[in-house]
Amino acid sequence: MITGGNAGIGKAAAELFAAEGARVVIVDLEKDETFHSVAEGIRKAGGEAIAVHGDVTSAEDCVRAFEETIKAYGKIDILVNNAGVSDYFCQTLKVTDEYWNKVVEINQNGVFYFCREALKYFTRQKYGTIVNVSAIAGIQGNAGLAYSATKHAVVGMTKNIAIQYAGTDIRCNAVCPGATLTNMMNDYVLENVVDREMWAIVSKTQLNDEDVPPMDPLRQAYVILFLASDESYAITGQAIISDRGKFL
Repeated sequence: MITGGNAGIGKAAAELFAAEGARVVIVDLEKDETFHSVAEGIRKAGGEAIAVHGDVTSAEDCVRAFEETIKAYGKIDILVNNAGVSDYFCQTLKVTDEYWNKVVEINQNGVFYFCREALKYFTRQKYGTIVNVSAIAGIQGNAGLAYSATKHAVVGMTKNIAIQYAGTDIRCNAVCPGATLTNMMNDYVLENVVDREMWAIVSKTQLNDEDVPPMDPLRQAYVILFLASDESYAITGQAIISDRGKFL
């Protein structure tokens, strides 16, 4: 199961997992004419995939997504919590209560709901893997306040879950991407949406794009695939930074 699987890193992960033989469940919110396109593309390529409409901020939608997964495939082995929103480097004094709550509901509460539900199945079957998509801001705080706070929370949840299930076949890790080419951070967003004052402040902590350019989402999908696979059996409770050294 991959939340936010219809675009960006989630889409790249869905297609990569399917190419490796996984049966993929894509959970996404935007139910437009393209909603089924990623799953349909996977099936046309010979893979197995379904698309499930779901709002990660809804505990009820979360439960239903797992029920539909079990109905379709009989079990769930891997959860990738990828759905999230940017706060576009919004500074503390500009964060309204409404905006704060929106970012927390999606980036933090959504991960909690899906982790909690996945663990109900994993504890019964005595195995399962969670990969949470945090961000470099979840380590360094170099974004807006709400985004940085929620991505730190994702790392905290990851470590806590790993402690609870240490020594078992239930694992939980996080990937912390650096600059990646998605719709959340394209040229238009950088020029017209991002808080340029905050952007200038955090840019002092990183190498510029000429030295370390943003990555294709597939590069992050490979890290997610590794953390979800048996090749990373010995790894749990880790927040893996995947930024090509941009934020060293």
